[in-house]
Amino acid sequence: MKSIKKFIKYYKPYKHLFFADMFCALTLSGIDLLFPVIVRYLLNDVYILNDSREIVRYVIYIGSALLAMYIIRYFCQYFITSWGHIMGAKMEADMRRDLFEHLQKLSFSYYDNHNTGKLMSRIVTDLFDISELAHHGPEDLFISLIKITGSFIILVTININLTLILMFFTIVMIYFSYFYNKKMRSVFMKNRQKIADVNAVVQDSLSGIRVVKSFANEEIEIAKFEKGNMEFLETKRDSYFIMGRFFSGNSFFQGLLYLSVILAGGIFISSGSLESSDLVVYILYINTFLNPIEKLINFTEQFQRGITGFERFLEVIETKPDIEDRKGAIDIVNPKGNIEFKNVSFSYNDKHNVLNNINIKIEAGKKIALIGPSGGGKTTLCSLIPRFYEISEGSITIDGIDIRDITLKSLRNSIGIVQQDVYLFAGTIRENIAYGRPGATQEEIIEAAKRANIHDFIMSLDEGYDTYVGERGVKLSGGQKQRISIARVFLKNPSILILDEATSALDNESEKFIQKSLDELAKNRTTLVIAHRLSTIRNADEIIVLTDEGIKERGKHEELIDRGGIYAYLYNMQFEEIS
Repeated sequence: MKSIKKFIKYYKPYKHLFFADMFCALTLSGIDLLFPVIVRYLLNDVYILNDSREIVRYVIYIGSALLAMYIIRYFCQYFITSWGHIMGAKMEADMRRDLFEHLQKLSFSYYDNHNTGKLMSRIVTDLFDISELAHHGPEDLFISLIKITGSFIILVTININLTLILMFFTIVMIYFSYFYNKKMRSVFMKNRQKIADVNAVVQDSLSGIRVVKSFANEEIEIAKFEKGNMEFLETKRDSYFIMGRFFSGNSFFQGLLYLSVILAGGIFISSGSLESSDLVVYILYINTFLNPIEKLINFTEQFQRGITGFERFLEVIETKPDIEDRKGAIDIVNPKGNIEFKNVSFSYNDKHNVLNNINIKIEAGKKIALIGPSGGGKTTLCSLIPRFYEISEGSITIDGIDIRDITLKSLRNSIGIVQQDVYLFAGTIRENIAYGRPGATQEEIIEAAKRANIHDFIMSLDEGYDTYVGERGVKLSGGQKQRISIARVFLKNPSILILDEATSALDNESEKFIQKSLDELAKNRTTLVIAHRLSTIRNADEIIVLTDEGIKERGKHEELIDRGGIYAYLYNMQFEEIS
């Protein structure tokens, strides 16, 4: 019921369309109920008249009325089928929008624990049946209720004994439907889960297709896909077995119902308690009575498909973001860039601390380098500044303001990040650079590209800034992608800059070229550099050596070399490798 209540809320923006749809459904049901009444009137009152001209006159009147009714029925059916479905499609689109918007609010920790392919399945596959449920659900229930109630009242007036037989079989069918309804709900949920697993394998395999081919492991990927595909087939097979028993069982009970009514009706006619014309009308009304029941039976499958998809939708939509704006959070615009870590500790999933009691003070405009072994927490420390993760203890301030008291949007707008793993969106070079500041002019985009030393290369391409970069920028080299990402940050023009091993994946020539762009980008900005190649940070204002035990050393390059500690060891080791 909780899920259904939340589902009903999505009707609110379309309530006028909904009530119009229900009015058309009411009109359509009323017309369908009138037809057997008219047939009974013709059989019992009109066709027994002795005057043929009188019969023709009645038939013309009744025929004209029926024609008018079916013209009205045509327009009602048209509205239900077209605008009713459009309403359902709009609700589905609203849910998909809400889901995508909510996914944008969730923090990195959520995505660390959830597969992208499975999330895509919830956005796309799980909501496919929502549209049909949103449209047909209330309509089928409404029409069925009217037809069942109306036809039952009329059936009682024709012959109450036959109606008791009818009710017995109806109760049996309702119990039978309830029993299989529970089974279908379980198997449809399994279907959702298994197709999500298939989507996850597909997304993972296609995203890493170059790795797959480089290791010639196509057969392994095919085997992984086939395993998930066959598991999905098994759940589909189970669902169709249950559906087969469900629908065939209900058809069997309907057949028994007709058989019982015909046999009992014959006995009642022979005893004089029922007219043969009334039996004909009764059988017509049985069809009117059973059609909505059959519609409800079919609706149970549709309901289970739709509601299981909606429940999986709710699982995500009800996940509360663990990082949100505090009440009363303020915007910061162009901060000076003074950053301070005060007794900061952090752990993933409440396990052992990755960072423990970190204290760092960075003055505005200074360049701070973070080095140390993998797993020491360098990237994690930098990820805490834009609140990609929430600190466990302590505080981080910018210009003396706790970052938790700053709105996320203004905080992140003040920080630019250049990473080792550059992500370019499928689109043009212009669109990827403009991602740094949506709405930037062409002149501003070009200026940013020039400062990143990528403009001349872009102009050498046939389509210039309108060149399509491919998925994840696959058509560009690593150095070219990196410079486009730098141009993106130039355009953003943040006060604080984070360089996360931005040149470690490049060759020496590309590194030197890009290092100039990074030095230009870092001017007059508070900069944190995570470095693998220590030669790039010799001129840093301060170098901090961070290990899994915390801050082990800090100072300028010369000081740390003279000290002969961890930094000196790492620096000399790299120097020997180069030699």
